[in-house]
Amino acid sequence: MKFTCNQQILSRAINTVSKAVTNRTTIPILKGILLKAEENQLVLTASDLDLSIEKKIDAYVAEKGEVVVLSRLFGEIIRKLPNEEITIELKEDNNITIQCSSSQFNIVCFPPDEFPNIGEVEEQSKLMLNRELFKEMIRKTAFAASLDESKGVIVGVLIELEENHLNMVALDGFRMAVVREEMKNEEETKIIITAKILSEISKIISEVEDEDVGIILDNKKAVVLLDETRIVLRLLEGEFIKYRDILPKECKTIVTLNRGDFLESIERASLFAKEGKNNLVKLSISENNMTITSRSEEGNVKEEVIISTEGENLDIGFNSKYLLDVLKVIEDDNIRLELNNGVSPCLVKPVEGGQFVYLILPVRLSGN
Repeated sequence: MKFTCNQQILSRAINTVSKAVTNRTTIPILKGILLKAEENQLVLTASDLDLSIEKKIDAYVAEKGEVVVLSRLFGEIIRKLPNEEITIELKEDNNITIQCSSSQFNIVCFPPDEFPNIGEVEEQSKLMLNRELFKEMIRKTAFAASLDESKGVIVGVLIELEENHLNMVALDGFRMAVVREEMKNEEETKIIITAKILSEISKIISEVEDEDVGIILDNKKAVVLLDETRIVLRLLEGEFIKYRDILPKECKTIVTLNRGDFLESIERASLFAKEGKNNLVKLSISENNMTITSRSEEGNVKEEVIISTEGENLDIGFNSKYLLDVLKVIEDDNIRLELNNGVSPCLVKPVEGGQFVYLILPVRLSGN
């Protein structure tokens, strides 16, 4: 194997496929990137068995072949070379030489035989998504998925295609994010993708110029297609929670307020919110005023926010982190909070339209 390609193009390709490399594995080959020199192109592939990424770049191939290089070492070498042409040649005993300008490296590699075959997907359905829309929907939901891998499917994000809508849903038992966009779909289907993998896909989407993202589905896997990149991922198996049943159907108190003012007040109040006390901040709602308080052994804080209220006055406590996470992904200037009492879930919604709804469970206040 012998090929020549541009340093910057190769470095970017390594950065893309490295998102599928895991260092938490006991299988050495999974710490590597498969380099495959074909006709006028180099194909780079990495896989952790749940996520596989393949990237093609232009290269002058003098001799075809393939080898597996250690991702971290190879990536650091290429990144530190000058922006010039790089020649890589496979020698005997799976060693390669990397030649660029006045630099030459020799590194030990793995034979390609044991590298996992990422395979093909038997297409059962296909959808096309606008890349900016898809990226934004990931941003507004993935943060709410559980980080506990023992929790089953709630480490994932539900992607639900209905006749006229695309819905994405994530929850972790304490909060839930539901984002909804109008979209005409030829068929209705549901898939669940690990939030961690979706976040990596979002980063890759940011690096390409394609307008649309193609997703091919079968029963157990999905393939995301964009530019010269192919991402193969394992779908989570199981039944997602019936999220619509969790959403309260009515409310006794509706609060309308400026999102930015609310966010800044919660950020200041959270300085005294202690992890051991559920990051507790207390909201006291009455007519045109919301008082936000928090206290710890180091001191206390009181914030006032102007609001518009319909319904009953209310005291309620929240984990400040869950409030902040939600307020940071919403872009609307004004939002509404729908509440029932101090122990029932709070809904955060846009003032108009139904693009999103966030549910946050309260923290019980002493006396409630």
